[in-house]
Amino acid sequence: MVATVQTVAFEGIEGRTVDVQVQISGGLPAFTVVGLPDKAVSEARERVRAALTAIGLSLPPERITVNLSPADIPKEGSHYDLPIALGLLLAMQVLPSDSLEGFMAMGELGLDASVRAVPGVLPAAIHAGSEEKGLVCPGACGPEAAWAGSSEIVAPHDLMSLINHLRGTRLLEPPKAEILLDDRPVPDLRDIKGQESAKRAIVVAAAGGHNLLMIGPPGSGKSMLAARLPGLLPPLSSGEALEVSMIASIAGELTDGRLSRTRPFRNPHHTASQPALIGGGTRAKPGEVSLAHTGVLFLDELPEFARGTLEALRQPMESGRAVIARAQAHVSYPARFQLIAAMNPCRCGYLGDESMACSRAPKCGADYQAKISGPLYDRMDLMIEVAAVSAADLTLPPPAESSADVAARVAAARQAQLDRYARLDPVARVRTNAEADGQLLETVAAPDEKGRKLLEQAVTQMRLSARGYHRVLRVARTLADLAGRDAVTAADVAEALSYRRLNPQAVLAAVR
Repeated sequence: MVATVQTVAFEGIEGRTVDVQVQISGGLPAFTVVGLPDKAVSEARERVRAALTAIGLSLPPERITVNLSPADIPKEGSHYDLPIALGLLLAMQVLPSDSLEGFMAMGELGLDASVRAVPGVLPAAIHAGSEEKGLVCPGACGPEAAWAGSSEIVAPHDLMSLINHLRGTRLLEPPKAEILLDDRPVPDLRDIKGQESAKRAIVVAAAGGHNLLMIGPPGSGKSMLAARLPGLLPPLSSGEALEVSMIASIAGELTDGRLSRTRPFRNPHHTASQPALIGGGTRAKPGEVSLAHTGVLFLDELPEFARGTLEALRQPMESGRAVIARAQAHVSYPARFQLIAAMNPCRCGYLGDESMACSRAPKCGADYQAKISGPLYDRMDLMIEVAAVSAADLTLPPPAESSADVAARVAAARQAQLDRYARLDPVARVRTNAEADGQLLETVAAPDEKGRKLLEQAVTQMRLSARGYHRVLRVARTLADLAGRDAVTAADVAEALSYRRLNPQAVLAAVR
C-alpha cells in the first residue's frame, strides 16, 4: 500500500505542491527517504521514529520507503516531518485512509511528539487555499495560517491531539487570525534640536517613500533622524501586511504567528555579507532588502560596507525585486524598500573643520566618498549635508511639532498618492511617488512652465542623468502633495533640485 500526504516546497514566497508517498513493503528493515532531500529532511527519520514511540507506536520491522515527488526539485527544511509521520500512520492503518483528503500538512516533530513551529506557514496556507485544500500546521503557527482566510486550518500542538482530531474523537478548535500590537515607544522628532533642513528632508522622504543619503560629521544627528522615521510612516494596509508577513514567515521571523501593521525597519551592521543583505545562501533565503519590503532599510556608515555588497543594491533599488540565481534555483523576492543611508564626509569625520580635520584633507574626503559609486549616488532621491549641531541649538526648547503631527501630514500625502495612482493606473499597483515611472510619472509630475524651464536648465548645468531627472520629478511631486497642491510648481522643482547635492541657495535664487 502507498499512502500519500501533500505538503509544500517553497520557491521564493510561492508554494509548490509536493506529494509525500509512503510505502511499507516486505524485506529487511530499513527507512529510506528519496526525492532530493537535504540533511534536515533525511534526519526526519529519527524524529518521526521517536515521535511515534512517544505516543506508544512503533514502526513495523519492514522496508519503509518515503518518496518526495516531484523528485527533481530540492526538498529543504524540517517541515516534512509531519507529512512523513502522517503518511506512515495512513500506511499503518492507524488513521482512516480518507482522513487527510483535502488537506496539506507541514510541521516539525519533537522527540516527545510535539508539533513545533516551522517557517513558511503563511505562504503555505495561501498556496493550500489556491488549491482548494486545508492545511495541517503547528499550533504555534495557527494564527499565522488563519490569515489565508480561504482554507480550513487544523493546528495541533502535538501528534496525539492531531490523531484524535482526524479520528473524530476530540476535535480541535480552529485558530483565529491575530494582529500583533506593537506598543513599544517610538522616538519622537521633538528630541532633535536644530537641523531644520535635515528634518524637512526626512519628512519629504517619508511622504514619498524616497531614498535618502545623509552626509555629516559624527554626532550631527544622522542616526537619530533615521531612528525617528518609523514614527512618521503610516501603518501597513491589509495587503501590504500580508506581503510583508509572507516574507517574514519564509525567513522564520514572524512573531508568535501574528501579523503586524508596523512597517519594517531593518538596520544591518556594516559587516553584513552580500547574501545577508540581498538574500541567498545555500537555501536562498530572503535578505535584508526583502525583509524591509514596504518599509525602511537603514545603512549606517555606508562606505564601511563592502563595495560588492553596496553594488548589489542597485538592481533591487531599481526593480523592486531581489533575484537570486543559483545553479539549482532561481528565486525572486519582493524588495520595494526605502533606503536611508548615513555616512561621514571622510574617515576621520571632520572634513571642513580646520581645527579637527586630519592632515590629508581634502584628499581623504574624496577617497572616502569615492567608495560609493556614481550609479549608487544616482539612485538617491535626496542627498543632504547634516551640519554639526551648534551650542545655541542645544539650548533651544523642544520644537512644537511632534512626530504625531508630522505623521498626520505624511499620511495625508500618502493617501493622496494612493488615490491618484489607483485612479490613473489600478493595474500597476503604484503606492507612492517613488514607485511612479514612465508615462505615469510624466502625467502626474509635469511642472508648470517656469518649473519646466528651470528643470531643463538644471539638467544641462548639473549634468543630470535620465534617472536623476525622473527622481527630481518624483520629489517635486511629493513636495506638492505635502503642500496639498494638485500642480507641481517651480518652487517644488527648485527644492527638489536642492537635494541633488547642489547649494540650495543657488537653486532657490535661480527660480526668482
